[in-house]
Amino acid sequence: MPKKSPKTKPTLANKLNPLRWIARNWWRLLIIIAAVIAAYCVYLDAQIVKQFSGNKWQVPAQIFARPMHLQLKQEVTIKEIVEELELLGYRKVRHADETGEYQLKATGLRIQRRAFHFPHGQESELAVDITLANGRINTLRDLDTNAALDEIYLEPWLVTRLMSSGREDRMLVNLDAVPASLTKALVLVEDKDFYQHYGIAPLSILRALIANVSAGRAVQGGSTLTQQLVKNLFLTNEKSLVRKAKEALMALIIDARYSKDEIIEAYLNEVFLGQNGNTGVHGFGLASLFYFDRPLAELNVAEIATLVGIIKGPSYYNPRRHPERVTVRRNLVLRILFENNELQRNEYEYAINQPLNLASGASLTSGKHPAFMDLVRRELKTVLADPNMRESGLKVFTTLDSVAQRKAEKAVKAGVNTQQKRMDLTGLQSAMVITDIKSGEVRSIVGDANPQFQGFNRALDAKRAIGSLIKPAIYLTALERAAQFNLATPLKDEPIQLKSTYGKMWEPKNADKKFRGQVPLVEALTQSLNVPTVTLGMEVGLDDIASTVKRLGVNESIDIYPAMTLGAVNFSPIQVNQMYQTIANNGRYIPLHAVTAVLSPKDKPLWRFNLQGEQRADLKAVYLLNYALHKVTLEGTAKQIKKVFADINMAGKTGTTDDYRDSWFSGFDNNILVTTWMGKDDNQPINLSGASGAMQLFIGYQSLQQPKSLVRRYPKGLGIAHFDEKSGALSRPGCAHTISVPAILDALPPIPKTCNGEVRGPLKKSLWERLFGN
Repeated sequence: MPKKSPKTKPTLANKLNPLRWIARNWWRLLIIIAAVIAAYCVYLDAQIVKQFSGNKWQVPAQIFARPMHLQLKQEVTIKEIVEELELLGYRKVRHADETGEYQLKATGLRIQRRAFHFPHGQESELAVDITLANGRINTLRDLDTNAALDEIYLEPWLVTRLMSSGREDRMLVNLDAVPASLTKALVLVEDKDFYQHYGIAPLSILRALIANVSAGRAVQGGSTLTQQLVKNLFLTNEKSLVRKAKEALMALIIDARYSKDEIIEAYLNEVFLGQNGNTGVHGFGLASLFYFDRPLAELNVAEIATLVGIIKGPSYYNPRRHPERVTVRRNLVLRILFENNELQRNEYEYAINQPLNLASGASLTSGKHPAFMDLVRRELKTVLADPNMRESGLKVFTTLDSVAQRKAEKAVKAGVNTQQKRMDLTGLQSAMVITDIKSGEVRSIVGDANPQFQGFNRALDAKRAIGSLIKPAIYLTALERAAQFNLATPLKDEPIQLKSTYGKMWEPKNADKKFRGQVPLVEALTQSLNVPTVTLGMEVGLDDIASTVKRLGVNESIDIYPAMTLGAVNFSPIQVNQMYQTIANNGRYIPLHAVTAVLSPKDKPLWRFNLQGEQRADLKAVYLLNYALHKVTLEGTAKQIKKVFADINMAGKTGTTDDYRDSWFSGFDNNILVTTWMGKDDNQPINLSGASGAMQLFIGYQSLQQPKSLVRRYPKGLGIAHFDEKSGALSRPGCAHTISVPAILDALPPIPKTCNGEVRGPLKKSLWERLFGN
């Protein structure tokens, strides 16, 4: 039997040879690798689901202005409606057939209103015909149904967006609201096989690799739309094989888990399309507004091609900096659409010959209307206690009238410049607050002579002596005592001495340093006479005056001493406006406010302003006060207003403080109350009275507007009465030396039967009776 050769023992080197080990254990190794990849895929899937299925983006809160409300019999002009439509980006055309268009007619206009989710609910697109007659809306008609309408709302202007710290901004769109031409162009240009591949396209990668190697540089990309989405949502811009492999793996997972529609919708909202200052413009929804100032659904095919063309390089193809480059790129996109039968030849030729038609981008400029936005932020801190909610895509509806705000800013800037040149002043400051009388809604705020200044807000925070603006509170306190005071009550205008603070004697004087002996109450207020006002204030009581100020809406501590009757109290412009809002609103107080409603990102109501008004002053007494304030603009310290607005009734009050340090005015027409202030931050004199300073801002603003003539109904129990000029005693119509003014009739004694023993004929109706009835 042959001898068996002994087995050769493997050497240590052979035992340690990795290739031999792999050869023997390859199947084990594959299982391990597969397990690791599977585990990693599970991990990536969890990351994708967490990000992709939840809130993919932190969207800024959107701050909207008030929607324009149009209703039958409303006093409004075509110009005012057109100003609003232009602000909203509506296009003036000869025949309004498409959403976002309007046309002018001989007696009105036709509007193709956009759909919008208002605080009161969703409203669809509406074709409406509006006719006006005698300065009022005569008819509102739905053109689709021919039905008569009582009212409509125009969608509100997007004022700004409260940015998060991420410095990314986007406006989310749903795929079903996106023009079909956009998705077709996007797929044809960026990923032609999007609907065929499974997240990655190996052939495209190979083609790109060959092209790049041939060119010696990167000239073509091989990433699919899904891979681009992965890179933007989950990865960095690092260039490495590991990152590219991770990108491909995540693209496969996303494609397997989500539908093509979900993927392309996410891409439409994620893609970077430009830079707005230090904020990135992401998604087609926001880019449409940024570049064209119109919703995405209203863009034409040339504008859509421009946006698709920008994707390749938002900086290189920035249409505002490089219009030639982006035009060439746009035309390439249009040619691709044409070559793939998505455009007819005539459509293609028309589109490539269109200008870019870019908007200025100002609609998305940050920092607009800083003083008003300051008030909005303060109110939101109260309305939404959780600060994170203020940056989570909420829709905040405000009271801002954007057209009025721009005019207010223009009036303040021009007015301050004029006064500084005229009076050789430097450092002159100003503030303006404009509110809707009936609702208490703040329409406009300017907090600085430079309206765009983002800093100290004088409209809200500058508390200054208000001078004669306190006087209506004093006269209202008196007029509410109808049995004791009326507009004809004689007031002494004689030198007086009063003990003021620290035992000092105070001798108030009129502005002209003259004494008239005695004047009717209405004249004392109309001419803003100081001495009769102080006399009246001391008679009605300083505590009662302070109580009246509080009733009118000013919650500010007031030092009780005689000088308060001439405005030695410090209020901010918005506090003064609150006081006058109650007066102008017939004694009905409603808190001034800038936020009306807050909706969730899904349009569910979170908060709504619902405070009801409260009658805080006697209706008849307030009417008498407003009669006097109207006379201020006719023959008193604000009589220039009547010269400028000859056919429009207004009311108001001037205010000037000691040494001409502060100039004030509060005035109103039928709907709007305006409070203006001028002064210096260091409290140095400016040598401007209320009439020569702050009132000029009021006139400047109203000259840019279409003010509505003041009309107030006679309250029941009020009528024209006649009083003796000297004694103030009730007299008969037609008697000599009498004045005729509105009065609370049931507070008067019986009418005398004779005029000093002689009966006269009926008195001719006064101007007030002819204007406002009897």
